[in-house]
Parts: sequence; C-alpha cells; structure tokens
Amino acid sequence: MTSSSAPSRKALSKIACSRLQKELVEWEVNPPAGFKHKVADNLQRWIIEVVGAPGTLYESEKHQLQVDFPEHYPMEAPQVIFLHPAPLHPHIYSNGHICLDILYDSWSPAMTVSSMCISILSMLSSSTAKQLPADNDRYVKNCRNGRSPKETRWWFHDDKV
Repeated sequence: MTSSSAPSRKALSKIACSRLQKELVEWEVNPPAGFKHKVADNLQRWIIEVVGAPGTLYESEKHQLQVDFPEHYPMEAPQVIFLHPAPLHPHIYSNGHICLDILYDSWSPAMTVSSMCISILSMLSSSTAKQLPADNDRYVKNCRNGRSPKETRWWFHDDKV
C-alpha cells in the first residue's frame, strides 16, 4: 500500500544511506517498544507498524506509518504519514497526514527514526478523545492530487492533545 502523497524521489546521498543503514541495524538490535519495522528492500521508504500503548485510547490498535526519507536525511526531516486507515486523533487527518512539529519545523538531525516514532506514540497516548481534527474535511480536500504534508504550513498551537 502506498500513499498518493509520496515526495519526489531523488536518490539518497551517501550520508543518508550510511545513517539509515546504521539506524536500521540499531532498530534490529533495540527496537522502540510498540513498533515493528516491516521488512522491505527499499532503504528510502520504511513501513512501520505501530501498536497502541496499554492503558490508552489506542491500546492494542495496529496502524502503519510510511516513512519516506529525503535525499539529504538527516539534515532534512523524513515525510511521515499514517497509511489508511489512520487512527482517529485530533492531530491526524483522515488522509494520514500528521500535525506534529518534530516532523516539520522542529526537526533536528540529532533525531532518529526511533525517537520520531516514540514522539508519535506519545502523541497518540496522550489523546483524551478519538476524533478527527476540526478542519479535517477542508484540509483533506485541499490535499487532493498528491499534496505532501511537507507542503502544508502547519500551525502548532495545541500541545494539550
């Protein structure tokens, strides 16, 4: 299953390849709790299974993240979306786009796929309601024709969910 919002694909730089290979080895040795990397032959696109944390609204639910790495990873953030069906969450749109600052403006090259996944699970775990974002229909309509979430000008104003 692939997303219609795949970024334009340029080959990974040597730095990106080296970093991703290192992260993949680390993941195999010490995967973050609640996540499973689906085996793929493509270093540039990872599919990661997320299992909702115990004691949360998403307990035991399984969802999949698609992570597309840009040419200049880790200097540039990967594009991360939930594959269909995305979890019902106030910061996750029905098309899988995620409103989380570390995926955009607050990305740091010091972050890893593991730390990013832990942040996404933390966002899910802290939710008090299973609901779509208030502007879901308008946003999803504007994203037709393959618009990437990285093309969105996100407004990070709600840190309570």
